[in-house]
Amino acid sequence: MADFNNIQSKSILVIGDIMLDAYYTGDISRISPEAPVPVFKRERERSVLGGAANVASNLIAAEQKVSLMSLIGKDSDGEYLKKKIAKMGINTELIETDERRSTTVKTRFLAGHNQQVIRMDVEDAVPIDEELSARMLSKLRDRVSDYDLILLSDYMKGLLTYEFTQEVISIGNEANIPVLVDVKDRHVEKYSGAYLLKPNLNELRNLTGLSISEDKDREIINAAEILRKRCNCKYVLATCGSKGMVLTGEDEPGYFNKAVAREVFDVTGAGDTTIAYLSACMVNGFSMRESVDIANCAAGIQVSKVGTSSVYWREIRSVQSRKAMNVEQKILKGEALKKFRKIHEEQVVVFTNGCFDILHSGHVKYLRKAASLGEVLVVGLNSDASVKRLKGPTRPINNQEDRAEILCALGFVDYVVIFDEDTPLELIKMIQPDVLVKGGDYTPETVVGADFVKSRGGELFLIPFVEGKSTTNIIRKIEGSK
Repeated sequence: MADFNNIQSKSILVIGDIMLDAYYTGDISRISPEAPVPVFKRERERSVLGGAANVASNLIAAEQKVSLMSLIGKDSDGEYLKKKIAKMGINTELIETDERRSTTVKTRFLAGHNQQVIRMDVEDAVPIDEELSARMLSKLRDRVSDYDLILLSDYMKGLLTYEFTQEVISIGNEANIPVLVDVKDRHVEKYSGAYLLKPNLNELRNLTGLSISEDKDREIINAAEILRKRCNCKYVLATCGSKGMVLTGEDEPGYFNKAVAREVFDVTGAGDTTIAYLSACMVNGFSMRESVDIANCAAGIQVSKVGTSSVYWREIRSVQSRKAMNVEQKILKGEALKKFRKIHEEQVVVFTNGCFDILHSGHVKYLRKAASLGEVLVVGLNSDASVKRLKGPTRPINNQEDRAEILCALGFVDYVVIFDEDTPLELIKMIQPDVLVKGGDYTPETVVGADFVKSRGGELFLIPFVEGKSTTNIIRKIEGSK
């Protein structure tokens, strides 16, 4: 397998529609007296790269050398967007400005627990004119040999017309440079001749005219193969949401890769992350299956975040190394515990603790939620002696070695630390978490270690327990059935 710990910086050109994704975060607590509509009180705002610019951003995070060819309006939003792109280290020399169009801006309003309540779009999807198209294509012909791969990101905002797209694919093929396309248009002939197409399930239905059931693997594979042959492409990668993704090709009858199990907060940008990491892996010599595996992993990380954002190799390495760990590697003690924070100094560390005696679905949901709040989850586990002092002489039911092994079997748990004290305060000081998590039966004032974590700039999260799920109830039920 190719070594994703030794990624080379290859030159990738992204061509497509770029935009600005703006996020207003605030609160809705009253109804307007002017009309029966909620009042959104803005508290803070941020803006990130969207569309093809988000693909380019993820390629930068994947440690690639990136150039961007696109079209923006001659307005303040376009100027700000171009500066933001350049600041990330993306080459902007091939971005054209058109005074007749508006730069695309998508503004999302988030309230409560990052719940999107409305989106406002400003866009101009007028097709590119012949003169501007010819100028951009001429620049591409002059520079095509500078690139190792070309990636088209179609958001149907006017740049990737049929004629322009076909010319780009032709230029890439003549230079023997693979052209990958994140598709959007219903017109299948527009993408003919590309090396790989990446539709989602709905786009696959539109491009083939077939009714495809999400739960029928053979229908998805057959549709992907039909699309591949119609477009004379070498591969089709169909993304199927929570199901995962499937790759078909001349030498690939249908490779399914299940979705990485993570709690979904926001699917915005997941497709951009997928195509970016697929491209970064392919251009670095990974096999197609290896590329799909890592792209799927990156997409899983993306959807666990809020809003459009980049995924970094260190996050993927963390997930991959987590899968490869055995029980002994996951249990932190001795020198490994002392060196832990230095090794993970650039990652968001989450810490929680408990007895986790008879593990049930409430525990699993609680720990999965905790894992979603950062990049590395450390679980402090009360020792047998500690549990006896807290719960009484009949507990624990399972000894500390068994409890630790069961926790280690959960993919989203990165490390387990067994501690003998009545509270995890000293362990928290050693781990130095960025996020401290406890159950909803606590208050901020009663959580041990909260003051220490907050003093370092960290956060405290209280996660409600699942109603009716507890080790005590399970024990009572067993005792009652005797």
